[in-house]
Amino acid sequence: MRFPQPAKLQSLADLTGTRVIGNGNMMVSGINEIHMVENGDITFVDHPKYYDKALQSAATFVIINKDVECPAGKALLYSDDPFRDYVAIVRHYRPFVPSSSAISPSAMIGEGTIIQPNVFIGNHVKIGRNCVIHSGVVIYDHCQVGDDVIIHANTVIGADAFYFKKRPTGYDKMLSCGRAIIKNKVEIGANCTVDKGVSGDTVIGEGTKFDNHVHIGHDTVIGKNCLFAAQVGVAGVVVVEDDVILWGQVGVQKDLVIGKGAVVLGQSGIPKSLEGGITYFGSPVREAREKMKELAMIKRLPEVIKILDNAKAG
Repeated sequence: MRFPQPAKLQSLADLTGTRVIGNGNMMVSGINEIHMVENGDITFVDHPKYYDKALQSAATFVIINKDVECPAGKALLYSDDPFRDYVAIVRHYRPFVPSSSAISPSAMIGEGTIIQPNVFIGNHVKIGRNCVIHSGVVIYDHCQVGDDVIIHANTVIGADAFYFKKRPTGYDKMLSCGRAIIKNKVEIGANCTVDKGVSGDTVIGEGTKFDNHVHIGHDTVIGKNCLFAAQVGVAGVVVVEDDVILWGQVGVQKDLVIGKGAVVLGQSGIPKSLEGGITYFGSPVREAREKMKELAMIKRLPEVIKILDNAKAG
């Protein structure tokens, strides 16, 4: 997320009660998770396993719970709880703003777009031209919808990321300050959910089509002209390249890539990245023909066991 205007690091230290390591007069331009960071961003790290990754990332600023030497060109905030202080910055720059109407006055809706009754459109939403938004659709604040998009009844665009930190007393919520971006000529079925990014964007590429009951997790990027059948579930931080087909009830694990033109048959589970241009099946998935042979051999196991038992008895 970009800040409305850059802020001095010292002002963020004052906001969070943290201590600057380095130059507090350096200007912070935005806040992002580690996998989304750019030059000028601030991020956080609270586990030794990821200290080096954060300190060597593109982020110019890091909230960290270890008193370390500041890398060249960067500045740090020392915190006893980086997660808490990251959330405090998000809350300050993107607080929840209640709506007073079903369609926010700050929403921008393009010419020729049809908004059916009982739709909710939040603050600063942008919707393009010649769209059809059916009854019961909810589009959260700051989300964007392109031209010639159809969104069917009771779909939710831009709900919060499913992201929590476990504490001894329960779970603390990571506040989401990202967006969901729906490109041109997308069609989204009924009762679908597309979560916003934690700090970046969840993107549905041009020409992609979703059946009913599809879920897309935070910060996932779907390419052009993909086809997802009913009850597909995609976790967060996934990249799906162009022309991918996921048939019904396919489940996709987080933080992986599905290559261009891959096809995954129904009820399959994807635990790791897949090469494009191949048809897959199973849980975990394999190349479909190989998986079918494997299942055929498994089906013959009782017969094979019987033959072996008879041989032993003879």
